[in-house]
Amino acid sequence: MISEEQFQNELDLIIANAVREDVGDGDHSSLACIPASTQGKAKLLVKDEGIIAGVDFAKQVFHYADPKLTMEILLEDGAQVKYGDIAFYVEGSSQSILKAERLVLNAMQRMSAIATKTQDFVSILDGTDTKILDTRKTTPGIRALEKWAVKIGGGENHRFALYDMIMLKDNHIDFAGGITKAIQKAQDYLKEKDKDLKIIVEARNLEEVDEILKSDGVYRILLDNFDYDDTREAVKRIGSKCLTESSGGITEDTIRKYAECGVDYISSGALTHSVYNMDLSLKAV
Repeated sequence: MISEEQFQNELDLIIANAVREDVGDGDHSSLACIPASTQGKAKLLVKDEGIIAGVDFAKQVFHYADPKLTMEILLEDGAQVKYGDIAFYVEGSSQSILKAERLVLNAMQRMSAIATKTQDFVSILDGTDTKILDTRKTTPGIRALEKWAVKIGGGENHRFALYDMIMLKDNHIDFAGGITKAIQKAQDYLKEKDKDLKIIVEARNLEEVDEILKSDGVYRILLDNFDYDDTREAVKRIGSKCLTESSGGITEDTIRKYAECGVDYISSGALTHSVYNMDLSLKAV
């Protein structure tokens, strides 16, 4: 994953762009009917069940909208919530609260849904040594929020983007002329560019696992669309030489069985691309 500084920069860009998109040259609805001096207070009301996520992000959004806004936080990120819970109160300029409202809700509704789904997967894996990973199958422009939500839900982040890890998948391998050539070219590239990036290599079958194992310096082997028997055999062959990851259409119904095959990680795009937003509201009090 990227550094904390890089991650914060991504958040800053998301906030600035979202406010630009939503506010433009002004929230004319509020400007038209609410005097600039009006002070108000609002609460973040939960109308669903699951894991709350995005409270810390909301703090950043409100500060961006108006540094004078203050928050009373009742529920931290990662807390289990139910219908009727109040996550926080925000107080200050009514115009500023309304300016930030939609961005806060959009982000928190999606982040909470992702955190809830991730925790469901983590719970299924309880008692195994396997960890759940997200993927790059995220909503364009808000990847940082979605990966943050996975962490809040108890999962782990895969690479953030194309630039922070080398991942040799089927197309890379085919275009490069085979597994061994792709690995060697990747290692030569890293040496030439003086970059320290981990290398993950995808295997489509046990024969490819065997070929990957002939090369040193592979951090993790991705077992793509393997069945249970081949997954167990691959884990046995790989041993402690590198880490293992299962991926490819793994669902809540099958994830436990793959974990019991002994893989270190299971990656699932469903954590971020197949969720329904948690129902949250920001209500004046």
